[in-house]
Amino acid sequence: MKYKQLGRTGLFVSEICLGTMTFGGSEEAGMWRAIGALQQSEVDAILGRALEAGVNFIDTADVYSFGESERLTGQALKNLGVKRSDVVLATKVYGEMGPGPNDRGASRGHIMDSVQRSLERLQTDHIDLYQIHANDPVTPIDETLRALDDLVRQGLVRYVGVSNWQAWKIAKALGVSEMKGLARFETLQAYYSIAGRDLERELVPMLTSEGLGLMVWSPLAGGLLSGKFGPGGNNPEGARRTNFDFPPVDRERAWACVEVVREVAEAREASVARVALAWLLAKPHVMSVIIGAKTLEQLDDNLAATDLELTPDEVARLDAVSELPAEYPGWMLARQGASRTPRPFKKD
Repeated sequence: MKYKQLGRTGLFVSEICLGTMTFGGSEEAGMWRAIGALQQSEVDAILGRALEAGVNFIDTADVYSFGESERLTGQALKNLGVKRSDVVLATKVYGEMGPGPNDRGASRGHIMDSVQRSLERLQTDHIDLYQIHANDPVTPIDETLRALDDLVRQGLVRYVGVSNWQAWKIAKALGVSEMKGLARFETLQAYYSIAGRDLERELVPMLTSEGLGLMVWSPLAGGLLSGKFGPGGNNPEGARRTNFDFPPVDRERAWACVEVVREVAEAREASVARVALAWLLAKPHVMSVIIGAKTLEQLDDNLAATDLELTPDEVARLDAVSELPAEYPGWMLARQGASRTPRPFKKD
């Protein structure tokens, strides 16, 4: 297991992060049950195995199964006797947690109410990484950032991050934080997979420029890259994609990617999922890849991606088949900037 800096901080997190979206889905939990319904004994086993493999980074959210995921995660850490300083615990705020108009969003009110409840469910006195789970088109950025900064100053939260925001809005937030001396976003949690490379257009250049760490969610495109799916409409029973078709994927492009991933996997005697994860881990802009598992077997296979080092030729093949189609202004930037690539200038 490799460990990487959390953004620009001095904190190090494992390149594999254990996601907890599969924890706690009950009959009343709606779509969360379709994603996973692991209960306490199963959660203890999954979390214990991940820690044994060197994972020190755990990501959850208050909205996952309406708080059950946080509760099960906190209890598992207690049951396993895990020293609090040995794990980096991340959770998120924004989602709808009640029927009222203020039971959602990134307002100061909702953030302050939610952090206390998350702390209680997780059975801890602080959250290592507190993330805004989604873009709030209503709340001013300043209000959100000041609330997060207050939590950092109170010691309830140590670092802050964001998820599913546009590049321009993150850049604006970083500018506001610097200008007003507020805690800055250190991470972005975003969808990224070999079948969905859209964030490479604007978000990756911004992250690289500003030093944010990228946490990848749904690295297997909601199970589409698990190796169980293929063209022809075959939907394996019990697979996550069969019950919850998300995130959106261009199937035609995805099947082309899967075909090459499968060829690499067969040559390396590895699973399709393992190769898809290894491709992400090979990207220098990726800080940590979030994996979620329903079984120990699935978890072990995903963890094994850390030991699979793809060759430059394999990475090149996978890059080529999954390459994004050219879009403006990207193709114009490449055309006009070709003579300005960093290199020594030689005058004739």
